[in-house]
Amino acid sequence: MTIPILAILAFAAWTLLLLFGSVGIYRWRRILTGQASLTDFPADKPEGDDWYRRAMRAHANCVENLPVLTAIVVAAVVVKAGGPAFDALSVLVVVARIPQSLIHVVLPETPWRVGTRFAFFLLQALAMLAMAAIVVRNLV
Repeated sequence: MTIPILAILAFAAWTLLLLFGSVGIYRWRRILTGQASLTDFPADKPEGDDWYRRAMRAHANCVENLPVLTAIVVAAVVVKAGGPAFDALSVLVVVARIPQSLIHVVLPETPWRVGTRFAFFLLQALAMLAMAAIVVRNLV
């Protein structure tokens, strides 16, 4: 198994861990203590504690970005692109995702925290763009 494929699996695992470790705990604790029912969590209505709403957004952001990383890695596999730089960039995406998510969930929003979180996101986006450029370069 290649490093980029492992990066996809790590990203997916982080997405699930974030879901179960934040949103899942919040919801099941409320359900099991009788504070809420299974139908009390509509997707289109923001509710709950601040950290819970941030956790939902952090999880959704993972879900939104996982297919992008996957598409780039699959394209690289198809055109046989890759190498040490591609491997390092795929690891960077995952390594930057974890603090981005943790800052989002754990720390209340302040300008500095939002800026730091964005810096980790920008690092991921630039890494994925560089990965895509490596794939495109291998097409020509």
